[in-house]
Amino acid sequence: MSDAPVRPAEAGRSAPSRSNAVVAVLALAGITVSLMQTLVIPIVPELPVYLHASASNAAWAVTATLLAAAVATPVAGRLGDMFGKRRLLLVSLVLLVAGSVVCALSDALVPMIVGRTLQGLAAAVVPLGISIMRDELPPERLAGSTALMSASLGVGGALGLPAAAFIADHFDWHVLFWTSATLGVVAFALVLTLVPESRVRTGGRFDLVGSLGMAAGLVSLLLAISKGADWGWGSGTTLGLFALAVVVLLAFGFFELRTAQPLVDLRTTVRRQVLFTNLASIAFGFSMFAMSLVLPQLLQLPTQTGYGLGRSMLTVGLVMAPQGLVMMATAPVSAMITKSRGPKVTLMIGAVVVAAGYGLNIVLMSEVWHLILVSCVIGAGVGFAYGAMPALIMGAVPASETAAANSLNTLMRSIGTSVASAVAGVILSQLTINLGGQALPSENGFKAVMAIGAGAAVLAFVLASFLPRHRPAGTAEAPAQAEPSAETVG
Repeated sequence: MSDAPVRPAEAGRSAPSRSNAVVAVLALAGITVSLMQTLVIPIVPELPVYLHASASNAAWAVTATLLAAAVATPVAGRLGDMFGKRRLLLVSLVLLVAGSVVCALSDALVPMIVGRTLQGLAAAVVPLGISIMRDELPPERLAGSTALMSASLGVGGALGLPAAAFIADHFDWHVLFWTSATLGVVAFALVLTLVPESRVRTGGRFDLVGSLGMAAGLVSLLLAISKGADWGWGSGTTLGLFALAVVVLLAFGFFELRTAQPLVDLRTTVRRQVLFTNLASIAFGFSMFAMSLVLPQLLQLPTQTGYGLGRSMLTVGLVMAPQGLVMMATAPVSAMITKSRGPKVTLMIGAVVVAAGYGLNIVLMSEVWHLILVSCVIGAGVGFAYGAMPALIMGAVPASETAAANSLNTLMRSIGTSVASAVAGVILSQLTINLGGQALPSENGFKAVMAIGAGAAVLAFVLASFLPRHRPAGTAEAPAQAEPSAETVG
């Protein structure tokens, strides 16, 4: 008989209304943060004019958010496990609001990059929210709630695009960031009021050396991937960054295996269930983002190409918006399958649906409704997969490592999206047609990207097949639960 304190998720369960409030608030926070991914898309072509900068320098307003998110996500996850997930969630939302205000007040490049970096530092909200759900919700609510929280990554991006396009078309561009600041304040107030702090913590000392090493390695890798097309894939800068990333990440791994309290427990990450889930997450991240690159361009290219639809950015947003709604609607279905058949089956179903969606896109791309259908099919597949991933991760790690493990999984998806952007950029820049003296991506280029997106989904299916058979996941509990640390309970 253990004398360890009982986890809040196991005793003194919140009333159903309290649980509903926690889920709703955390999902809102996730959607708010995911809006940052699409917030600037409608104004990217005008950013050089707005910021009095060159196009290549203005692109850092996008790149800075990507790099900051990659660094912050695993660090915030580990700090959340150590000092409180709700506390780190609130810190992340403060950073989001601060970054939004800085951007809203910006008319030059440097403050815009600073603001976008602060926004990127808030990226850990979704994995932290999933981890709070594990600690606070009853087992029968966990699968559906984490599926919804995970899907918020796509929901916010899909719904944010038409809203951002509408604001950019009808108001001053700074209103975009005042809007995101307002949403951040609302999310902060609701989390502060309605979300309890978990007592499940590890305590200990923060691995500063490991965090600096991971940051240096990830920044080098993602900078090379995201800017390689601009600098040249064979340039000394790009190759040097790739080489630096390899050396630093190998040194990081060597150090982490020999430190008592690592930033990332690499022994946990190589467990079959965690390893293959993370590898599948990279493939899914690639697949999801490939569609986000293809569909907007097909909609906006001039009709004179023979395959472009000549539509506005607002139309692009409206076409993409149903995808987010489908992902949200898919979350409870994903949870039902996970409960009855296990998350492995749910993940494999998601991979098949995504691959089918890309197959449809190759043959259906000449009408607006074709692209709406395709985005909805792919969105459904991503909803299944993103709902299964937290269950797989949480089923293989102790409660005390939940935030760090989920944050690493989110990072894997981000790496997949970065690789997709680079690969699609190379293909679409090589397979072009000439229209009025301007090189535009060809129809075959788009079909090639869609075929690769389908291939990434098939790869995710194959990787998921190596996952161990999983008992029905009514609860996503790990084999061994960590006790709350003595100094943080009570």
